[in-house]
Amino acid sequence: MRIAQVSPLAERVPPPGYGGIELVVSHITDELVRRGHEVTLFASGDSHTLAKLESVVPRALRLDPTVKEPAVYDMLQLNRIYEMASQFDIIHFHNGYSALPLAELMKTSVVHTLHGNFSADSRKLYQKYGNQGYISITNAQREGGPELNYLDTVYNGIDIEAYPFFPKPQDPPYLAFLGRISPEKGIHHAIAIAKATGWHLKIAGKVDPVDQKFYENEIKPQIDGTQIEYLGETNHQQKVEVIGNAVATLFPITWREPFGLVMIESMCTGTPLIAMNLGSVPEVIDHGKTGIVCNSIEEMIAAIPAAMKLDRQACRDRVVSQFSIAKMVDGYEAAFRLALSKTFHQNGHIKDKLTVIA
Repeated sequence: MRIAQVSPLAERVPPPGYGGIELVVSHITDELVRRGHEVTLFASGDSHTLAKLESVVPRALRLDPTVKEPAVYDMLQLNRIYEMASQFDIIHFHNGYSALPLAELMKTSVVHTLHGNFSADSRKLYQKYGNQGYISITNAQREGGPELNYLDTVYNGIDIEAYPFFPKPQDPPYLAFLGRISPEKGIHHAIAIAKATGWHLKIAGKVDPVDQKFYENEIKPQIDGTQIEYLGETNHQQKVEVIGNAVATLFPITWREPFGLVMIESMCTGTPLIAMNLGSVPEVIDHGKTGIVCNSIEEMIAAIPAAMKLDRQACRDRVVSQFSIAKMVDGYEAAFRLALSKTFHQNGHIKDKLTVIA
């Protein structure tokens, strides 16, 4: 197939640090190339990919202080895709609802992977364009959303070999938190859990501009560098060591997490999770085997001893069986073929097209 992959421009592909969507886009794109597809990646110009790279900006927007209106470049990217649409069999968007109006005008088949949650506002736009092809990243993500033309649910996958297995935690032991330093990710709850139990907490993650005041006012004053330690935005190797050496990774989210890449990254290193029962959490974690799913902060505090007893090999085995790149891309290939078959069935050319893409 001739496939266009469209990534947000805020981060490069793959991201040097934190950036879940861009990491997933990188894995999908490169694996599709390895499988013999003709793939074009629309992303920032500093991206690294096996595919052909098309970009309207030289580097990730988040790292470019000269950019004052990032939405302008999003529109330029969409315009570039529209101009090139006839060169592809399918266009795969990862950048939310911004592409919906223009995608409606394209004759090329379009698929959107939903990486976020629905808001009261975004529901209206998705409902208007509900006939386009959609892929959810967990079944929980669909709950409370509008009626859409879902092709399938395809779980995110990671490169198993990039996450070494840690058969036992580091001594002295500690708890880990990995993610954006934001209210949604529950960093304030992670700190409260550590303080209530006396555990050492290692924190790794970025602070987005929108969360800067939250960090300065509520989080920074609690970081003492001894019990509560903030390591900043770590690279991949540093991230792996932080979660892999931990007794458990805390995931005290306050929102309906659509997936939560941190969960499978932690399990892949062998580290179980203690997580809040919201959104995708009970779908990703095998409760009592690869983590403890809790309904309150008090339950999370009480769950630490049980989490320490979980089999670290079972944590990794779950990722190998359910969340690999190969399994993820198998799902996307099937979804692409389904989208193409529906499109060409409507146009009366289903037999000819399916012969080409088989």
